Amino acid sequence: MSRSLSYATRMFAAAALALPAVALAQADTRPVVVVFSFNNNAIGKDHADYDGMSKGVQDLLITDLAGNSKVRLIDRAKLQDLLAEQNLSKTNVVDQATAIRVGHMLGAQYAITGGFITDGKSKTRLDSHVIDMETSQISNPQTVTGAADDVLGLIAQLSTKVSGGLNLAPKPGAPRKTGETGEAAKTSPTQTGTPAASPAAKAATETYAKPVSEKSMKVKLDVATMKVYSNALDEMDKKNNAKAIELFKVVNAKFPDFEPASNNLRKLSPTKASH
Repeated sequence: MSRSLSYATRMFAAAALALPAVALAQADTRPVVVVFSFNNNAIGKDHADYDGMSKGVQDLLITDLAGNSKVRLIDRAKLQDLLAEQNLSKTNVVDQATAIRVGHMLGAQYAITGGFITDGKSKTRLDSHVIDMETSQISNPQTVTGAADDVLGLIAQLSTKVSGGLNLAPKPGAPRKTGETGEAAKTSPTQTGTPAASPAAKAATETYAKPVSEKSMKVKLDVATMKVYSNALDEMDKKNNAKAIELFKVVNAKFPDFEPASNNLRKLSPTKASH
């Protein structure tokens, strides 16, 4: 009898401890946002020179938006894992239908896509818009233009504008049902509705981007360094860790207060990375 009571008591205690965590998970109804890599819209013979900025703009916009406590940002690495799994990582260009399909798989309520134009010397322009996963509608178009030697400043401006234009009311984020109309239902010739979430997608929904210090996001990062940082991200995505470390160290040496580079160095070589 006492043994049964002891077991029941332990089970009750375990359940009681689990309740706060369950309640917290259920209570977190902040919209989930996924940011895709930005397209290189530069015009002219030097167009390809700026391909390397796509992932950098994406990564740093995620980092800046993550500072908004009213939303949750899908971690870029987790998005990349899913894109690779879906064989979509070979190109940086993501169309609306793909953004909607991947966004649904990640449990996102909003997707942000965009592009950039720069001459690398004087001016850079960033453009973005938001796709609502529930309605498939495109909204909140934003454009910011500024000096090419302060890309982070431009990203911060864009982040503020995007945040201001988002409907931050809690959204259910329920998957679409089979046969539902809309762009999301047209994403695959072999199926309708939202694809079932894969293991990589499920892991992505459990990991959200974390903000860095305000000081870090005020570093005056130039276009050339942004390209190096973006190339480092690309090498990391390709699992070329030695090359990625080399490039992150270049950025870290020039801008020691730039936490994204330092954080990635710690991920790749935790025993050697330093500021």
